Amino acid sequence: MKRNSLSVGNKIVQLSGAAKQPKVGFYSSLNQTHTHTVLLDWGSLPHHVVLQIFQYLPLLDRACASSVCRRWNEVFHIPDLWRKFEFELNQSATSSFKSTHPDLIQQIIKKHSAHLQYVSFKVDSSAESAEAACDILSQLVNCSIQTLGLISTAKPSFMNVSEVRILCHLTVVFINSKSLSSIKIEDTPVDDPSLKILVANNSDTLRLLKMSSCPHVSSDGILCVADHCQGLRELALNYYILTDELFLALSSETHVNLEHLRIDVVSENPGQIKFHAIKKHSWDALIKHSPRVNVVMHFFLYEEEFETFFKEETPVTHLYFGRSVSRVVLGRVGLNCPRLIELVVCANDLQPLDNELICIAEHCTNLTALGLSKCEVSCSAFIRFVRLCGRRLTQLSVMEEVLIPDEDYSLDEIHTEVSKYLGRVWFPDVMPLW
Repeated sequence: MKRNSLSVGNKIVQLSGAAKQPKVGFYSSLNQTHTHTVLLDWGSLPHHVVLQIFQYLPLLDRACASSVCRRWNEVFHIPDLWRKFEFELNQSATSSFKSTHPDLIQQIIKKHSAHLQYVSFKVDSSAESAEAACDILSQLVNCSIQTLGLISTAKPSFMNVSEVRILCHLTVVFINSKSLSSIKIEDTPVDDPSLKILVANNSDTLRLLKMSSCPHVSSDGILCVADHCQGLRELALNYYILTDELFLALSSETHVNLEHLRIDVVSENPGQIKFHAIKKHSWDALIKHSPRVNVVMHFFLYEEEFETFFKEETPVTHLYFGRSVSRVVLGRVGLNCPRLIELVVCANDLQPLDNELICIAEHCTNLTALGLSKCEVSCSAFIRFVRLCGRRLTQLSVMEEVLIPDEDYSLDEIHTEVSKYLGRVWFPDVMPLW
């Protein structure tokens, strides 16, 4: 029978057929002529090793593995394995994620609800999935949950559920947990009164509040959180909630010093909504109050919706464009975003970004990361950009098709030049063929 062996340090593991047990041989470092062989059964692996493996398995595979032997079944029921769990609820057979089997959900709730600390509900757009999430949520009221996430893969999701019902379940969780440190809520009817209940019971523990598309939350609700949660360090909000008054209020001496402010700028009704502008003095007040705050902005807009952005100095540090963005907007970024650390451009209108990239390199002296895809830059301009930024560029991810050969450089030459200025070997990213 064919044998395979694996050497780890001075141990030799020999694997033969399934009918034989793995052999672990230990060789003396002083005299390799003597061999001591110890037989090890896979079922006798230490609990902590099996536990680490189980944590990487999907729930269904984990449940199947628990049926292999008594020892693995014991690990399957160790509380540490059930501190973190994502309930996936999906009614569509064609969706990219599979729904958690109802029997497994009931088993988890029956045996491990008291152990759950990090819980998220990932649901599709159907009201049935959101209703099922509410049913599960109502059974977790006695958990000491630290992280709670309600995540919709598509709208309307939780907005289709009775507002009274979901707020009732959320409120009970907010009251009973008393240890919530992270709340991530998307497309839910959470409102200002429910936020007041949240902070009243978790003011000492809450560090992250992320809300996307919560139409019943106002600036007053956000200020209530900032007023009472002195441990708050990260806010993630939809742009429509932001106002000059909110920024000025968050910048008062009584409010927390934020470390991260994430802003999602999403087109809800293309062409129908004109985005308001935050004035420079409001941004300045925020940065003066929290000088080390990372301002992360994610844009999912159409080109005509960028009219109000980056016309004045904006203290953004991380900037992601998920849809096509024009050269004009990127030019304004170069002139008005001096704190920029990371820039990712997923697409533009396929006009070369030569001047815009060079402007960004010259004015954004903190830039350390760049990602480019579905746009065009000449090889000469790209090399000049890298030369201006130098070795502070710790991350440089550029698709090969972005780079356009010119009379000075070809694609075969560019990696050598770029590597020279970065001080490390660099190659453009290549799209896999499979």
